[in-house]
Amino acid sequence: MESTTQPQEGTEKTAQQTQEATKPAIAPGQMRVIKRNGSVVSYDPEKIAIAITKAFLAVEGGAAAASTRIHNEVNELANAVTNTFNRRMPSGGTLHIEEIQDQVELELMRSGEQKVARAYVLYREERKKLRQQEAPQQGQNEGINIKIDAEDEDGLDIKHLEVVVTEACEGLEGTDAKQIIDEANKNLYDGVTEEDARTSLVMTSRTLVEQEPNYTYVTARILLDNIRTEALTYLGMQKKATLRDMETLYPLALKSFLERGVENEILNPELLEMDIEKLGSAIDSHKDTNFTYLGLQTLYDRYFIHDTDVRYELPQVFFMRVSMGLALREEQREERAIEFYNLLSSFDYMSSTPTLFNSGTQHSQLSSCYLTTVPDDLHGIPDHST
Repeated sequence: MESTTQPQEGTEKTAQQTQEATKPAIAPGQMRVIKRNGSVVSYDPEKIAIAITKAFLAVEGGAAAASTRIHNEVNELANAVTNTFNRRMPSGGTLHIEEIQDQVELELMRSGEQKVARAYVLYREERKKLRQQEAPQQGQNEGINIKIDAEDEDGLDIKHLEVVVTEACEGLEGTDAKQIIDEANKNLYDGVTEEDARTSLVMTSRTLVEQEPNYTYVTARILLDNIRTEALTYLGMQKKATLRDMETLYPLALKSFLERGVENEILNPELLEMDIEKLGSAIDSHKDTNFTYLGLQTLYDRYFIHDTDVRYELPQVFFMRVSMGLALREEQREERAIEFYNLLSSFDYMSSTPTLFNSGTQHSQLSSCYLTTVPDDLHGIPDHST
C-alpha cells in the first residue's frame, strides 16, 4: 500500500516506490492492489506492517521503534488485515488501495488504539488534500499522454477502449460498459504506460464479478484486447483490433503465426504444407466470446506459444494449431483438422494438457494417462491398480 510516512517527509518518490509501480503479470489465484495512479501491484503484507508501524511512531515517538510490544501488536494488526482479505477473496482478487487503508483503520479501532487510528485518519486526509492540490486540472481524459516507450508518446485512444468495453458487454445481462469506463478513467494519469492503462481496464471489470457473474465474460473479452495487441504486434500485423476486426484478421494471423513458429523452430514445418487458406477460413472469431476470465487467463499463462515471454498465439489460432497437429497423419487432413477445431473451440471436447502443449510442435508428444475398466469408487480403484 502507499507509504504513510510523516507529513514532513514530503512527497518525493524513492527508488523503491518507483519499483512498486511496476505492474506484475496478471494471474489468477493471487491478490492484487490497484494504486491511485492506476498501476497494479502484488498485494504485500509487509507494506501494511510498515504503514501501521509509522502510525505508531507518529503517536509514541521514535523510541517506539525498539518496543517489542509495538512490534508484536503491529504484526497482529497486519495479519488481521491480510486474513480479512483472504477470507473475503479465498481465490484471489483485486483490491483498491483505499480498501486496504480502510481496513487498517478498522483494525486499529478494534484493537483499542484510538489515538493511533486518529493519527492515521488525519494523515490520510492530509495526503488527500495534497494530492488534490498537486493534481493537474483535467477536463477530459483525451488529453492524457500515454507513455508508449522511452522515446515516444501518443494520445490515449479512449475511443478504442470504449469500443472494446462496449463489445465486451454486448448480450450480457446485468453488465454496464459505462460503469467500467468511468471507473477505469479515474485511474488514468498523465504519463501512464499503455500496459498499465490496459491492465487497469481488465482489473476494473474483474472487481465487478462478485456483483454480477456475467462480468467474468466481460473481463475475458477485455483481456482479449490485450492478447490481440501483444500477438498481432509481434506478428507484424497491427497493434489494435476489435472483436469484429478479427473476422478478417484471424486467417491472416494463422498464416503469420505458423510461419513465425516454424522460423522459431517451435512448430512442425509440415503444418505449412497444409491448406492454410482453407483452415483459416474455418476459424470462427466469435467463439472468443465464450471464454470466462479464469479460462482465458489460464490459457494465456500456461499454454500459448511464446518467444521470450511474448505470447504470439491467439485463442482460435491455438485451437487450430492443436487440431492441425492431430490431423497431420490423417487422410483428408484439412477436413479432419476442421472437425477437431469445431470440437475444441466450442468446448464440446478438450484434449489433455500434453496434447494442448505439444500438438503441432516439433516434439509432438501427445500421450496422457487414462483409467479404463475401473469401477468408479474408492474401493475399486486401488483393487484394479497395478
